Amino acid sequence: MGLRDRREERRDARRGVTTYRMREKLFAIGDDYWIEDTGGQRVLKVNGKALRVRETLIIEDPSGRELYKIQERKLRVRDTMEIEDGNGHTVATVKKAMITPLRERFKVELASGGELEVHGNIVDHEYEISGNGGKVAEVSKRWFRVADTYGVEVEDGQDPVLPLAITVVIDQMTRDVG
Repeated sequence: MGLRDRREERRDARRGVTTYRMREKLFAIGDDYWIEDTGGQRVLKVNGKALRVRETLIIEDPSGRELYKIQERKLRVRDTMEIEDGNGHTVATVKKAMITPLRERFKVELASGGELEVHGNIVDHEYEISGNGGKVAEVSKRWFRVADTYGVEVEDGQDPVLPLAITVVIDQMTRDVG
């Protein structure tokens, strides 16, 4: 473990967040990708299912258990993707809310009620996921110096899987931009 890794761990402990490492421009459908914690441990696998009519991504735990399924919804006016749990129940619906030259906004409608907003510079991976209770997660490239890598800091007390799934959805919905 290098000096930089120890510094990141101390920073995370002080701030009450957990940082996960993501790769920019995740992958093409059919590819697999691992989300890691700052210690390099693989915590979630994003499995791109090939040969489907709609874009489908499966988020699995390290043992292969399906946690969420992400599917593109066709025939909608705005870009929309749904996040379903392992039993096929919709957990969240992510919609593009507004596009401006440098900033995009997304709305995340939670099946349990309530809404999250994703706002900031989405294309450059500098944005925040927040709700009525405040910030849920922050996404930034500045925490990692490795090319094509960015971090997702999930606030203490949050289940990290949903914010990470939302980040995967946002990356998929914007991957052809920029």
